[in-house]
Amino acid sequence: MPTPFRHTEPLPPKAATGHVAEVYAQAARDFGIPEPAPFVALSSAPVLVAPAWALMRESLLAGPGDRTGKEVAAFGVSQANKCRFCVDAHTMLLHATGDHALAERLARGQEPADERHARVLDWARRTRVPGAAGEPHPFPPEEAPGYLGTVLAFHFINRVVSSLVTETLLPAGAQRLRPVRSLAGRSLSRTVRRTAVPGASLPLLDDPGRGPAWAAGTPVGPAYAALSSAAPMGAGLLDADDQDLVRATLRDWDGSHPPRTPDPFPDRRERPGARL
Repeated sequence: MPTPFRHTEPLPPKAATGHVAEVYAQAARDFGIPEPAPFVALSSAPVLVAPAWALMRESLLAGPGDRTGKEVAAFGVSQANKCRFCVDAHTMLLHATGDHALAERLARGQEPADERHARVLDWARRTRVPGAAGEPHPFPPEEAPGYLGTVLAFHFINRVVSSLVTETLLPAGAQRLRPVRSLAGRSLSRTVRRTAVPGASLPLLDDPGRGPAWAAGTPVGPAYAALSSAAPMGAGLLDADDQDLVRATLRDWDGSHPPRTPDPFPDRRERPGARL
């Protein structure tokens, strides 16, 4: 039976233990989705899946700022990164917030009618380009931890999904149909509209640190610090030449998407780690 995963075969979620099992339990309670594919894809690396979940939870679900606005930000990041799976997911989640008109405007490729949401969407899209989305921010300072944490979380999650998960959010791409995505969103509405308790994910993190100043002492800070510490650990799986290639590619990157042809990436058979 086909699975939604690429290049990896994660264990069935029912076999999860420890921090991974707790991530699934928190996702079911606070996100409304018990086994979110991006976190299942990372489940073989508990040191990574726990902080990835923590940053998303503490910013999007429990951080300052209204959920609809932060969903718009997550949609904008996902759109800029061309992550179809996440674009569809956040369209459904906007339906879950109750703003069905906004969800459908975005699904049709239109801009939000609300000026504030339009500014948030534009800002979130621009965060893909290094240095292009500075101040002034389209949200008040006290909401910065929620919005900044959300966009940083989804710049990470989008890349996990684009690398390791297919674009099929629902069977046969059913989320592309308006009645289906609206109904799916409504099924999540009770969870989405319930206030999540800040900090519940922090016990999953090992000595994360306080985090950056922009997090203003909120739980977003330790979650970001933990993910920032864990994410580079994979470099040890690459040899020195591949590490140099990845660093040079990131150093020179300007936010543009790679061309489809010619293939700009290393050969899969010779340098699979660097290509991924």
